Amino acid sequence: MTIPEFQLERWSHLGAVTTSKDTYATIKRALESPDAGYSGRSYKVFLQGSYGNDTNIYSESDVDIVICCADAFYYDLDHLSLEHKGAFNANRVSATYAYATFKADVQAALVAAFGSSVQVANKAFKIAAAGNRRSADVVAAFEHRRYIEFKNAISQSFYEGISFFTTDGRRINNFPNYHSNNLTAKHQATGNRFKPAVRIFKNIRSKATEIGLLEKGDAPSYFIEGLLYNVPNEKFISGFSDTTLGILSWLYENADRTQFVCANERYYLLRDNDSVCWPRAKGTKFINAAITLWNEWQDQSRTRFI
Repeated sequence: MTIPEFQLERWSHLGAVTTSKDTYATIKRALESPDAGYSGRSYKVFLQGSYGNDTNIYSESDVDIVICCADAFYYDLDHLSLEHKGAFNANRVSATYAYATFKADVQAALVAAFGSSVQVANKAFKIAAAGNRRSADVVAAFEHRRYIEFKNAISQSFYEGISFFTTDGRRINNFPNYHSNNLTAKHQATGNRFKPAVRIFKNIRSKATEIGLLEKGDAPSYFIEGLLYNVPNEKFISGFSDTTLGILSWLYENADRTQFVCANERYYLLRDNDSVCWPRAKGTKFINAAITLWNEWQDQSRTRFI
């Protein structure tokens, strides 16, 4: 028995909207406090993740927020010629505001607003839920530039992203704006069917984890979004059953997934030993679990799944 249409339709629904919007507004106000140590510097606060991309489901709680300082930036010169690397280094000016100082200033601003609800995690500051405020993760980042050209200070070209450090000192570079913009473009190109399909597959992940086909953490939402981004637009058709089966069939038939890209199109999706990529075994495990759940679905009419 396959997953019925009514279940897929329920899983396609957008999760909490009002409380996540209010949570973001509350934390954004705290980060934009005129008393913050970075007040007066160039920075921006924005949503990323499921809530930022309108792919959140009811079981997802954390609101993911980035505060990115543009007064300084990290960079990647791997795609430049030797001549252009030389030009960049000749024009480079050392930053006067350190990342560690910025991160400490962000922590101070959050603690001033939310007190002991703020905890330091490996990649972000975690803010516990309270009242109508949802739990949130706040990433303190510097701007990141992946250069593709640098002739001089005026003639240069780069992909703009963010850089931040984990508590063990690893720098992570990512491109959330490209990710978000590409998901929106995919959604529009599929007749607004892409994001509901993503929500279906996130709920498939949740159900597969509940019954033991997956372990918690095997299939982060970011990678599920990336996986479906690689599926051809024509597979997103009318009817949730037809779309889900078409996606699963396409993934099953494409056994060589080495060329799949992340939704930001700046990294490959399935690679081992890379902090911004999905380990290949876990990606395969998710696809197999989704297929198993589809093929072996049991009547769950007595249980409410949202």
